[in-house]
Amino acid sequence: MRRGGDGARRREDIRDVAVRVGIAVVAATVLVAVVAGIAVTIGTSKSPTPGTATAQTSATAPAAVDASGAILLGDASAPTTVTVYTDFICPYCGKFDRTNADVLSSAIASGAVKLQVYPLNFLDDASNGTKYSTRAANAFATVANSDPDHALAFYQSLFENQPDENTTGLSDQQIADLATTAGVPADVVATFADQTFVPWVDEMTTNQLTVISGTPTILINGTQFDGAPYTAGPFEAALQAASQG
Repeated sequence: MRRGGDGARRREDIRDVAVRVGIAVVAATVLVAVVAGIAVTIGTSKSPTPGTATAQTSATAPAAVDASGAILLGDASAPTTVTVYTDFICPYCGKFDRTNADVLSSAIASGAVKLQVYPLNFLDDASNGTKYSTRAANAFATVANSDPDHALAFYQSLFENQPDENTTGLSDQQIADLATTAGVPADVVATFADQTFVPWVDEMTTNQLTVISGTPTILINGTQFDGAPYTAGPFEAALQAASQG
């Protein structure tokens, strides 16, 4: 995985590697079981398994962090768990969220779904030295810690107003304005500048990059969602199937 640079090529690069590996193995053996195994793994060069990364960090974590090390949004007792590994400047992360924001927010509001978010900062070098990924992740973690009722709205607003890669990203004031518009109180917004959760974001990113191979990585009840994440419909259908199964 290329950590930084052109996000539009990242998932394609991962798929190309997986396809080449698949071809090599098929050429070496005709065993049906091996061929079936390759078919499953194409497009996921490293399958994420929640809990295999170190969940605990030595840095101060937001109060909303659950036992797996993710920021938890929604009712902890919700029957379906959606897990998202994301970076706030990753263009495909933004595309996934904008495509599925309404479905996800409705499912969370109804109590059917809880959302685990790993706000990574591995694309800091894609914001021309301003460390936008870190600044946005710290702001989100701060809201999740101090005003969890508005955390989802702020999270989705960061993607709705997502800057392009290889720009300076949003300014601190623009991030603060988005939080205010999402309903976050001024006293909470004022603490963004304290950068309280930057060490946690750094450490959590290092831990979680051992179990994923690209962003966005989306799981439903621990199983990677390999549908069409940027097309309206497939993710919603997968949530419905999970609720029935």
